[in-house]
Amino acid sequence: MATKQILSKVIDFLWLPVITGLAVASLLLIFLPDLRDVEGANHKDINSESQWLGPVSYSNAVKKAAPSVVNIYTKTTVKRSNHFPLKHPFFKRLKKQQSDRVQRSLGSGVIMDDSGFIVTNLHVVDNVDEILILHYDGRQIPATVVGTDPETDLAVLKIDARGLQKISVGNSDQVEIGDVVLAIGNPFGMGQTVTQGIISATQRNGLNLTILENYIQTDADINPGNSGGALIDAKGNLLGINAAVLNNENSEGIGFAIPANEVQKVLTHIIDHGRVIRGWLGLEAAKVTPAIANKQSLEDTTGLLVTAVVKDGPTHVAGVLKDDIVTSINGISVTDIHRSINQITKISPGQPIVLVVKRGTEYIEITAIAGERQTTN
Repeated sequence: MATKQILSKVIDFLWLPVITGLAVASLLLIFLPDLRDVEGANHKDINSESQWLGPVSYSNAVKKAAPSVVNIYTKTTVKRSNHFPLKHPFFKRLKKQQSDRVQRSLGSGVIMDDSGFIVTNLHVVDNVDEILILHYDGRQIPATVVGTDPETDLAVLKIDARGLQKISVGNSDQVEIGDVVLAIGNPFGMGQTVTQGIISATQRNGLNLTILENYIQTDADINPGNSGGALIDAKGNLLGINAAVLNNENSEGIGFAIPANEVQKVLTHIIDHGRVIRGWLGLEAAKVTPAIANKQSLEDTTGLLVTAVVKDGPTHVAGVLKDDIVTSINGISVTDIHRSINQITKISPGQPIVLVVKRGTEYIEITAIAGERQTTN
């Protein structure tokens, strides 16, 4: 009985402070929501920060793509000069002792189809006598050239082999500056090697490396022998074919790759048509510079000044004249001559191209029918 009385007095003493404390706590949580679940908030911050760190390893990406990257070895026989005074017996004997010289070079390639089609750079296999593919599993397989595209420095090879793994191709139009990329190739003939970097820039042109330039720039190391190898994303998807580095002894970390979407187009066209089919307008033009604008008494420096029109070409038939200024192509303003050329080449022959040209003080809309661009070596 005494125990019950003591317990009752304790409860009477504690219930008011407890209820008051709970009420105050509830009010604080209602009016100060930041106090809720401090531990959870810290956990959220940690997770958010970890997303910026990226994966600890890119081994899964490499495992996915590496079996589709091959090493390429070529051999070219160089004939000795015949400029000997052959009438003299001594020189006749000397010529017989001279043997042809063999030049060897190396590069990389990417298996684009499990039936044996491989893409590489044209400069890797141009004017060679023999091409040997060293597969990821160690097999050595001879290759033949199916077709080439000098305007992008690409070549399509074919090998007869089973058990080939084609590479997974990503969408190069979606790459962003800062994306992590990996370059896989055969630098200096050392064997398959992986280097890592980021996308430094997109749509690079004006480098005078090829006729049509639309490079992905990266700081992933690309060395001699890497040409024709794969530039992949962090998931192992092909973003481009490694093609070149800036030819400057003081430069470092400036490499270029041909976008995978362009590579896929070249591959498909060569397999289906034996050549790459591109649109053509039949005109020559120059970017409107301040000097040209001043000479032509132009108000601004946008657009392309038509310097020549090919007789009976698409623009000649449509009515474009020399000294017209093309300000837009299919609704896209002209700001860069290289991008405009690339835009035109992507249009299929026979399709209309709507041009807006400035002639004097007037703006005229002209529709031309695209012709087929002839390959320029």
